[in-house]
Amino acid sequence: METTEKQTNRFGLLGRNISYSFSQGYFTQKFKDLGLSNYSYENFDIQKIEELKHILLQENLRGFNVTIPYKEEVIPYLDVLDTEVEKIGAVNTIKITEKGLKGFNTDAFGFQKSLEPLLKPHHTKALILGTGGASKAVRFVLDQLGITNTYVSRRHKAGQLSYEELDQAIIEDHTLIINCTPLGTHPNISEKPDIPYAFISEKHLLYDLIYNPEKTIFLSLGEAHGANICNGLQMLKLQAEKAWEIWNTP
Repeated sequence: METTEKQTNRFGLLGRNISYSFSQGYFTQKFKDLGLSNYSYENFDIQKIEELKHILLQENLRGFNVTIPYKEEVIPYLDVLDTEVEKIGAVNTIKITEKGLKGFNTDAFGFQKSLEPLLKPHHTKALILGTGGASKAVRFVLDQLGITNTYVSRRHKAGQLSYEELDQAIIEDHTLIINCTPLGTHPNISEKPDIPYAFISEKHLLYDLIYNPEKTIFLSLGEAHGANICNGLQMLKLQAEKAWEIWNTP
C-alpha cells in the first residue's frame, strides 16, 4: 500500500469480491497510454460499506467507481449528490473534492449510449431482471426513452413481477429484456435468470449488463431463438470514460 499511497492521484473501485475488475485493468492501461506515471487505480475490496471510512483516511485519493453491492449503500457517506443521482437513487462514481464526496451515476449514460443504436420501433416494452443499483439506472434510461418497463424479482411485489409469473403473453409483449442480476458472471457461468426462453423470438433484444463471459447463457439462449443480443462491455467502457471526464472537470 505504501507505494500506491505515494502516488499523487489515486483512484479505485469500491465493491465486494472484485478480484477480477474491468475498471482496474481499463484505467491502469489508460494511465499508461496517457503517460500518467503518478496515477494509480486499485481495488478497494470491502466486506461491508462501513469499511469505507477507513479507506478515506488514506492519502492522495481522487475518486472511486462503485460496484455491487454498494451503489445504494454508499449514498449516506456522500456530501453532495448530482441531480441525476437524486432521480436514479444509485451511485457508481464518486469524486473527492475540497467540499467532500460528490456522487454521480455514469451507468445511465453508458447504458443509454450503448442501447440506443440497437433499438427498433417495436421495442416499446421492457422487462428489467433484478432490482439492485444497476437496475435503477436502467429504469431511469428507459423512462427517459419512453419505453414502458417492469421490474422482475424473485418475489412478487406491487408494481413488479416475479419470475414465476412470466408466461408466453408477457414475454411476447416485452421485446426488450435486460439482465441486471449477477447471474451468469464468471466463474458461475452456468447460472442464468429463470425466464421462459422458449418464447423469445427474432423480435426480442436481450441486453446483459455482464461482460465476463462475453456471452452468458442468458444471451446464448436468446440468440438461439433469433433474438438480437448485447453484453455490458460497451456500457462499461462508456461509463468509465464518463467517470474519467467527471474526475477531470474542475
